[in-house]
Amino acid sequence: MTTEKKKKNIVVPIILGVLLVIGIIFGIVEWNYYSKHVDTDDAQIDGDISPVVARVGGYVKDINFEENTHVTEGQVLVKLDDNDYKVKLEQAQSGQKGATAGVGVAQSQIAATAANTSTAKANVAAAKVKLNLAQKDYDRYANLIKDGSITQQAFDQAKAAKESAQAAYQAAVDQYNAAVKQVGTTQSQLAVSSNVINQRQSDIDFAKLQLSYTDIKAPAAGIVSKKNVQKGQLVQAGQSLFSIVNDGSIYVTANFKETQLEKIKEGSKVEIEVDAYPDQKIEGEVYNFSPITGAKGSLLPPDNATGNFVKVVQRVPVKIKIHPTKELLAKLRPGMSVKASVSTK
Repeated sequence: MTTEKKKKNIVVPIILGVLLVIGIIFGIVEWNYYSKHVDTDDAQIDGDISPVVARVGGYVKDINFEENTHVTEGQVLVKLDDNDYKVKLEQAQSGQKGATAGVGVAQSQIAATAANTSTAKANVAAAKVKLNLAQKDYDRYANLIKDGSITQQAFDQAKAAKESAQAAYQAAVDQYNAAVKQVGTTQSQLAVSSNVINQRQSDIDFAKLQLSYTDIKAPAAGIVSKKNVQKGQLVQAGQSLFSIVNDGSIYVTANFKETQLEKIKEGSKVEIEVDAYPDQKIEGEVYNFSPITGAKGSLLPPDNATGNFVKVVQRVPVKIKIHPTKELLAKLRPGMSVKASVSTK
């Protein structure tokens, strides 16, 4: 009986000693780890998500993709009914043809008025020559009638010839001025017609652009998600139809406490553990830090000047680039929870 009591008295200290040694070893291991690492489980997978928005309204004619499938950049995913936009393009093209015809008429008129101007200018020159001759005859006859060398009738005829030449010259000048004015008017009409053509060309370009928007294309290669469109549905300009998670854009956003940031530097090595695949470790490095805390960037940021201040340790989002295998990368989805461990060595 005494021997059994002695054995019990020895076993208990041994067990306590073993537990103490285990505790000491565990504490040393943990201290050694956390002295060289900063951890957080407030982290998740993130990625660049491109929303696809309709730029024009219309009825959905075709849908060329399935949700959660991969698409390539520039691939036509949704086709809208484009009949209305084709009609608008034809109207713009018809308007341009009419304006072009107006330019042709104006150009023909300019050519005709230019010819008339040349003729009128020649008529002015000829009338001026006749007027000079008539003026000289009149001056000569005026001197002769004083000497009585000619009759009054001859003088009157010379005077009438001079007045007729003056009238013909003035008529030729008026005709020339009218022709020049007509040229200016026609040139103004041509300029207006040219401006109309430019406007019609702008209308055509805009109509073509609107028509091209009926083909809704993928802005980037990736996986389609959040499909919110059906065949036959009427969509409006600016309406969100679906989103695309871009290829190669996966990263981790880890929300570290502000008291942990002192030991974290850009380029620090990070070990990532995804909750969905705990046996597969991912390596990465710290890329950059958010300029604001998560609370400050929320919809309703806290206001510490309200008089009800309670100090709360804030968290700062840190972007971490990761380097998973292709197989694991294909499995990762934005929103997955992860644990991030930053090496501070």
